[in-house]
Amino acid sequence: MTVLVLGLGNILLSDEGVGVRAVEALQERYRIPNGVDVIDGGTSGMDMLDMIANRDHLIVIDAVNTGAPPATVMRLSGEAVPVFFRSKISPHQLGLSDVLAALRLLEAEPAGITLIGIVPAALDLGLELSPTIAAKLDDLVGMVRAELDTLGFPLAPRI
Repeated sequence: MTVLVLGLGNILLSDEGVGVRAVEALQERYRIPNGVDVIDGGTSGMDMLDMIANRDHLIVIDAVNTGAPPATVMRLSGEAVPVFFRSKISPHQLGLSDVLAALRLLEAEPAGITLIGIVPAALDLGLELSPTIAAKLDDLVGMVRAELDTLGFPLAPRI
């Protein structure tokens, strides 16, 4: 089984970079087991095609605009993920939607998809997460860890 944990976002726009910051934290805190790749996808679009193709599971971490209050954490899985991304307007989200559609046509889409997202509090220019979102980073990382546990890839803390 192969799993890809993909952090998306633009780190130049504060909370928009939360997916990237979450994968950085995951790599710093845990030893990543064989069969799991953790990648900073940034704002890549079709460049992600080969990274995602034929994975058994894809876990995407991203800032999401759901209309919920800032710092609301959400989890979607299965067919709800591509549908969710089709309705969004940020460049990397449309890129992921296009990638998933292309992979479906190529019969190389991931067997399973999970989105772990958080509603941003600030999208201003800045390299740091807002205090509101920074306080929730542990929750996001914990959700990814739980997802990997469910898939049979427990994470061991770095010593």
